Amino acid sequence: MRKIMTESTVATALEAEHRDIDGGIEEYSEGLAHGDTEPAPLLRAMRGLRRHIYLEEEILFPPLKTTLPMPILVMLREHGDLWDAMDALDALLDSHADNGSLLSACRELLTKLDSHNSKEEPVIYSHADVALDAFASATLQEFLDKGALPAGWRCEKATPVIV
Repeated sequence: MRKIMTESTVATALEAEHRDIDGGIEEYSEGLAHGDTEPAPLLRAMRGLRRHIYLEEEILFPPLKTTLPMPILVMLREHGDLWDAMDALDALLDSHADNGSLLSACRELLTKLDSHNSKEEPVIYSHADVALDAFASATLQEFLDKGALPAGWRCEKATPVIV
């Protein structure tokens, strides 16, 4: 994932992560279409997406909830849907599903991401640089540079895992 220190704004850095995540899924999908089943690009992209969702839900959204309550609620719901789609892709990989099933699931995830990002970038990110105080901006920058998804963390609206 890109480092925020190389980007001019929080919004720019977060949008760059969107492009990196999409690119990994697209790279894997293109490989699948040509018979290459190496999942590394997809796994990298899904790790990045889970980390990105964590960053948003734990660092970015809390200071924005008072001024953007409905858009944040929509983003949280969509994060749950994205998380569930990644869980489904993980299950397909674990079961050694056929390339067609994997490709279909990747395309579905990309469609969900496109819809989500097309709302999140202009509505949420446009407020990020203005609305975040210095502490929140510094925390977000530090996490983008070297933060990791805490073990076992799941987004707020993901379907609970039953063990």
